[in-house]
Amino acid sequence: MIGTIIDKRYHIIQSLGQGGFGTTFLAEDTKRPGNPFCVVKQFTPASTDPATLTILKRLFDQEAVTLEMLGKHDQIPQLLAHIEEYHKFYIVQEYIKGNDLSDELTLGQKMSESDVIQLLIEILEVLEFVHKYKVIHRDIKPDNIRRRHLDNKIFLIDFGAVKEVRTQLVNKQGQITSTVIIGTPGYMPLEQQRGKPQLSSDVYAVGIIAIQALTGLLPDKLEEDIKTGEIIWRKYVNVSSKLATVLDKMVSYDFRKRHPTAKEALQAVKSLVNKQKIPDFLKKSGIYYGLLGITIVIGLIIFFITKKDDWNGYENSKYGITIKYPKTWERQDLENPITAEVVTFISPKQNDKDNFQEKVTISVDKFSGRLDDWQKSSIQEINNTVSGAKIVDKSVTNLANKEASKLVFTGKNGKDILKNMQVVTLKGDQAYTITYTAKIDDYDQFVETANKMINSLEIN
Repeated sequence: MIGTIIDKRYHIIQSLGQGGFGTTFLAEDTKRPGNPFCVVKQFTPASTDPATLTILKRLFDQEAVTLEMLGKHDQIPQLLAHIEEYHKFYIVQEYIKGNDLSDELTLGQKMSESDVIQLLIEILEVLEFVHKYKVIHRDIKPDNIRRRHLDNKIFLIDFGAVKEVRTQLVNKQGQITSTVIIGTPGYMPLEQQRGKPQLSSDVYAVGIIAIQALTGLLPDKLEEDIKTGEIIWRKYVNVSSKLATVLDKMVSYDFRKRHPTAKEALQAVKSLVNKQKIPDFLKKSGIYYGLLGITIVIGLIIFFITKKDDWNGYENSKYGITIKYPKTWERQDLENPITAEVVTFISPKQNDKDNFQEKVTISVDKFSGRLDDWQKSSIQEINNTVSGAKIVDKSVTNLANKEASKLVFTGKNGKDILKNMQVVTLKGDQAYTITYTAKIDDYDQFVETANKMINSLEIN
């Protein structure tokens, strides 16, 4: 397969792994600028008779629709293409540069309780999105959880539903049967082994991963209670009874006793955070209540100070955007077809000598590529048009509940050095950019206000 070009576009350059369901390859997308990497997963059907292939093609298309929907989450790889070629099925997805969670779970090494709680939250927050659409991952394990190097975010990869298509056969009556159970021993609960996975089957797998992290033991090294079937793990590690109780429920032998979905499991895990017990000596001495009173007073002061800085709302139905901005800032409607700038918000002068007023500008431009393409072109444009340009930071963030690119850069404007924060996200064939600009010495003074504005942006 190495060197093969799939769909006259995806050039296979390296094998990433092979399993019972097919092979995963690293490929180059030859029809995008810079030939960026992508992941190609090849599935060979269990049977190639025409009746089976026809039905499997339909099922494959249905699963591709699911992957397309799930890929809208910024921590699930985007579906780039699904292809049927020479009786083989291919899924093409976004390549996530990073490491698998299995690289972090060292055999014999125990992870701290606080780190495990954080890991649980990170995984369950993504899984909650999956379960919201009633989709069962079916193969959650450390190898299928990836941490992106760029920002250390957790990604869920390699959903089991597409694997199931490869294992299915059609009998003489036209009925569909599956030849193999999807999942990985050790991370797969009983009901899934019997071919009846539930949403809580995924919760079980996440709980097993947490126990593996806490104990430093692989799942197959953990004993089961002969009478109840429950996993015996507490004797291998000292953890709080509250965390142990949550994990016991997540990995319950009976799926009806587990948290039904990731949402409930996430709520249970989050309840463990920041619940520190107040020492009795503080309560008895009255110090606790004194501190509580001071905290309330400070909170009220902050509330009333913040209240003074009232905010206006701006809405532009043409571009489907709304944003909040301080009442003290001036709004200028631009609608500039050349620069694509829609509106800018300008801070009031600090004093008579203030020769540059901070501003936040929104632009909406036509763009049909991907986010990393936009970032590359933006960097090129900045270097070509901004005097003394220097890229300070580039990262991935969120804007209007969508994945976004963030660039922070400096440049000269006459005698002044300006610092800019540019955040952009894509929707349809449009790029939505919001840029905060200030003199470098004043940047930190107004960045909190700028961030509030950026976070308030909504795209309809």
